[in-house]
Amino acid sequence: MPRKIGVFVAIALLGAVLGGYLLLQRDAEPPAPAPVFTAPVPVARKPPEAVAPVAEPVIAHPLEAEPATEPLLEPGKADVALAKALAKVLGKKLLALVVPDELIRRIVVTVDNLPRQHLPASLVPLKRMPGAFATAGSGETLAIDASNAKRYTATVQLIAAVDSAKLVALYREFYPQFQRAYAQLGYPKAYFNDRLVAAIDDLLAAPDLEPGALLVQPKVLYEYADAELQARSSGQKIMMRIGAANAGALKAKLKEVRRLVARGAESS
Repeated sequence: MPRKIGVFVAIALLGAVLGGYLLLQRDAEPPAPAPVFTAPVPVARKPPEAVAPVAEPVIAHPLEAEPATEPLLEPGKADVALAKALAKVLGKKLLALVVPDELIRRIVVTVDNLPRQHLPASLVPLKRMPGAFATAGSGETLAIDASNAKRYTATVQLIAAVDSAKLVALYREFYPQFQRAYAQLGYPKAYFNDRLVAAIDDLLAAPDLEPGALLVQPKVLYEYADAELQARSSGQKIMMRIGAANAGALKAKLKEVRRLVARGAESS
């Protein structure tokens, strides 16, 4: 992930350098001859065309958020307030994995990017799991080792034990803060809760991947040898990497949350 992000940054810098170079070259060209002005020919003006009104976005999953009785907290103060409130819902062990800095923005960025191909690792609100990614074999037999899933089991168990109703109640309380951060991310007319439901649905659609999935290592990072698996979203790749049992436990928790935040969610 960091290496890929570095490539994108390099491409962006290269584009900026080339753009600046071309601009300087254009400024260095000799001035064009002075234009010859002639009397303008009167043109009959057409009546202005009616501009179609911009339709408001349709909200698929309206959330009954807590009404804001006071002005929104500043982002930094809101992060502190959310972290304190999460301590009562998550517990000390799970809270220790949370990155408190820019917490609301990190959550919004992560939710928005989970259904996409790339997730900025530096903005994920959770710390990295200890240990190294476990593989077995080499060359054409390189695969995910069965022991790799054990790295995530303890954390998944902590997440599975969280009270979904209390967590969603906290989400409703702070929803105006999440919506503001989503608008600042570049979606001023989009609804963050709709994006959350879309991210959950994408995670639930992740295939159950048993140990032994073949890998390739083109450079530093591992990739799936199966092109269809490699083309999956960043969120689905996380679900596949943690093992079928852990993924099953997380999917059960995600279904609980979805029932509480999505309109028309199934009861099963």
